[in-house]
Amino acid sequence: MSISFRHTAGFGKRIEYYIIGLMLKEGLDVYVPLVDDNAVDAIIRKSDGTYIEIQIKARSNDVKVGDGALFAAITHEFRENYYFVFYSERLNCMWILSSKEYLDECVTNKTGKNAGKTSIWFNGTKTDPITKQKIKYSKERYKQILSHRFQQVLLIWKQEIDRRKEGFTFEYGKQSFSNIFLSST
Repeated sequence: MSISFRHTAGFGKRIEYYIIGLMLKEGLDVYVPLVDDNAVDAIIRKSDGTYIEIQIKARSNDVKVGDGALFAAITHEFRENYYFVFYSERLNCMWILSSKEYLDECVTNKTGKNAGKTSIWFNGTKTDPITKQKIKYSKERYKQILSHRFQQVLLIWKQEIDRRKEGFTFEYGKQSFSNIFLSST
């Protein structure tokens, strides 16, 4: 059966609202821009009056096997206080990365119609030796940023601000996300 245009066109918007709902459920103060001209799907207001911009990217079950967590053809330059939330319906997983982390992890397409745009692939596939079926899995290197909670984004951002005030340079990195995400309940 073919996938209707209405389904594919509406999937991204439905997931945006789903994730925004999860943020609201966690008690975050979330605002939704009426127009998505600047790749901002949600804005989180912190208690100190500062803001974090969020871009939500989603992949549905309807993509080909192996591409369930491939996010391609993304135009992005570094932005302070900017985060990506990547969601894969097929893997039922969500990854949260800062702008810097995304740029550190993504690949830049060298040729073709998407030359100069970036991509990130959170999953892989392997063949089951017995059934010969393709099995999808989240790549081990991204487990530390796998998340179902949004308070960590605020915590990491606050830590960076505090360390800058103390005169230290704080680099977002796998270890900081790992410490926060893996210790969460």
